[in-house]
Amino acid sequence: MDDRLAKKLTILADAAKYDASCASSGGPRRKAAPDGLGSTTGASICHAYTPDGRCVSLLKILLTNYCLFDCAYCVNRRSSNVRRATFSVEEVITLTVEFYKRNTIEGLFLSSGIIRSPDHTMEQMIRVAKGLRRQHGFRGYIHLKTIPEASPWLIEQAGLFADRLSINLELPTEASLERLAPEKDGAAIQAAMGQMRERIAQAKDERRRFAPAGQSTQVIVGADASTDVSLIRTSASLYHSHALKRIYYSAFSPIPDAAAILPVKPPPLQREHRLYQADWLLRYYDFSADDVAEAAEAGMLALDVDPKLAWALKNRGRFPVDVNRADREMLLRVPGLGVRAVDRIVAARRHTRLRLADLGRLTSGLRRARPFLIAADHAPTRLTDRLDLRARLGEAPRLSEAPRQLALFG
Repeated sequence: MDDRLAKKLTILADAAKYDASCASSGGPRRKAAPDGLGSTTGASICHAYTPDGRCVSLLKILLTNYCLFDCAYCVNRRSSNVRRATFSVEEVITLTVEFYKRNTIEGLFLSSGIIRSPDHTMEQMIRVAKGLRRQHGFRGYIHLKTIPEASPWLIEQAGLFADRLSINLELPTEASLERLAPEKDGAAIQAAMGQMRERIAQAKDERRRFAPAGQSTQVIVGADASTDVSLIRTSASLYHSHALKRIYYSAFSPIPDAAAILPVKPPPLQREHRLYQADWLLRYYDFSADDVAEAAEAGMLALDVDPKLAWALKNRGRFPVDVNRADREMLLRVPGLGVRAVDRIVAARRHTRLRLADLGRLTSGLRRARPFLIAADHAPTRLTDRLDLRARLGEAPRLSEAPRQLALFG
């Protein structure tokens, strides 16, 4: 790699670090043809995990960090005093192919600032994906961050070559967008998400390829005054309206020469972690946004206990539950029991009455679950009599050391 390209890579990989939505979950298994390149089936130096346990490493870069927009929270906004660089389409293709041949990556996550126009930017990103697929027979994973203001035809083209498409919502309310990113249109973002959902569903019905790994989005946490409950309500609405695969929560990171309207300090990273846990409850544990709101205090999730435990402590009268009789929905609400553990319990109790030792073999979370469960040989005191549960089951404070971007070279 020549020095000029290495310098561009250093700038544009660092500029991409603020985008959290680069996991490769949901991608179909593929192997290259004899004259092709890449796959989504193996594992080399891996950083993203798919639902079935596979690891996929992605080259995560921006096409350019020049941008026409001046979003207050973005380090790459047009008024920002940062080093700028732009890859050509051919350079991105070359980097992807060369990194793959070195067994360093298995896929590409490509985002970009807006240059010239949304349509021009989207065209360049599509040319990268199309070139990899058509010219090099690349069968690895490709995630394109689409431009909501781009024409619907271009979004349609992007889905033909990418495994996943995404549009960053960035902020949960229209008021926050108007204040911090006045050039962005929340209605246009939602309309583009709706278009993607229709195309993905139509392609599935017709058994043809269009963004087979679905779509995702990202929300910035802590750049505005939005509460955790408002974020989760927005997420629940997006999952319902647009069938998103994932919503990513990215803690706001203070940027150089920031606008006065932005916070001077980042939110606790634990807040981002709690939002991911609450999001998991929405997607896999049959919790509603109202259930999550019930677990919060003044709209904010507790930092010392996870949302599921916070909900259980506020609903002590519903516990303990009998593992040999309770329905699956209620077992999913027991702190310490995951989806797999609950399914194992439901299957095992068809054949025998479960004892505490049996539960210990079925779940690794028995210590947390024990106060909330009744088993054949275990009947705890009522939770209303236990005032120390929060202190006993809460988490120790985490170190507040900020994450740092690892160097690309050396």
